[in-house]
Amino acid sequence: MRIAIGISGGVDSAVAAALLRREGHDVFGLFMKNWEEDDDEAYCAAAEDLEYAGAICRRLDVPLHTVNFSAEYWERVFEIFLREYRAGRTPNPDVLCNREIKFRRFIEHARSFGADQVATGHYAGVEEVGGEWRLLKGRDVDKDQSYFLHLLDSKTLARVTFPLSGMLKSEVRALARDARLKSYDRKDSAGICFIGKRRFRDFLARYLDERPGEIVDENGAVLGEHRGVWFYTVGQRAGLGIGGVRGKAEDTWYVAGKDLENNRLVAVQGHNHPALFASSLTAGPVHWISGSPATDQPLAARIRHRQPDQSCCLATLDDGRVEVRFDQPQRGVAPGQSVVFYRGRQCLGGGVIIVAQGKCA
Repeated sequence: MRIAIGISGGVDSAVAAALLRREGHDVFGLFMKNWEEDDDEAYCAAAEDLEYAGAICRRLDVPLHTVNFSAEYWERVFEIFLREYRAGRTPNPDVLCNREIKFRRFIEHARSFGADQVATGHYAGVEEVGGEWRLLKGRDVDKDQSYFLHLLDSKTLARVTFPLSGMLKSEVRALARDARLKSYDRKDSAGICFIGKRRFRDFLARYLDERPGEIVDENGAVLGEHRGVWFYTVGQRAGLGIGGVRGKAEDTWYVAGKDLENNRLVAVQGHNHPALFASSLTAGPVHWISGSPATDQPLAARIRHRQPDQSCCLATLDDGRVEVRFDQPQRGVAPGQSVVFYRGRQCLGGGVIIVAQGKCA
């Protein structure tokens, strides 16, 4: 089979390519550049990534092609990212990037090279059941990336293979070392790709104006001043700038909510303050990978990557929205983030969190 492998310069895509070559496939690499707004060495590792990608492909005797998807990324991912922040929500650009760029545009481009399938180094799996393709968790619980892939559909998954689905990260590192792949000990990338090494707030301030307002406690007492509610997210503890407050205990302050109408940021003290927890949420519209599940059967959900599955039940609302009721209250439910649903190993789909409900305060 002729397979295009997305080569990022990291160890995961390198080992995925090596496994495909070992299986005898006709493999070629595709390096995708998705950001060029300020890709100098101080912020962006694209040049270094490409150097690693080239070394990997030469070692494996795999052709490497490059493609620039920066314009598509700006329109289909980054503009939505900014719009969501302006609305006071906390978006997850990696989810949109996977659907719009790393798979939709990747597949289109790979097919122009005659590829039958595409592959990536994601820790996830696929399976076919009754003509429908399903998304599965990766074997490595700590590295499972199905959360970020929940917007893919059955038609897309039919064209995708994940060579690392059954591997642990330690096994991937060992295989890369044995194969003498340059990236075997390269540190994993972390955070949002276009932020790079800079402070998140400094980056965001380039695109969103400051709009100072009051930081208040749950009773409305003024604690300090914020720079703009879009620079903060629910559950955040760092960067609030709240010092000692007369009459308050010496305890850490956390963001509990945003009052957009009055341009106020609500903060509370203590990691386990009741106002940081919610028993339910509304999300939508929800994307189901292979049809909506029966709501009378047990389900689980995650409201963030690497979170253990949380038991829940669903109630279908209008316009594709759902209400999610958790068996246990959830901390830091942030509007704009994704809630993703599971049944066992299968990732069923998910949607954007609209509002947290059932506050425990």
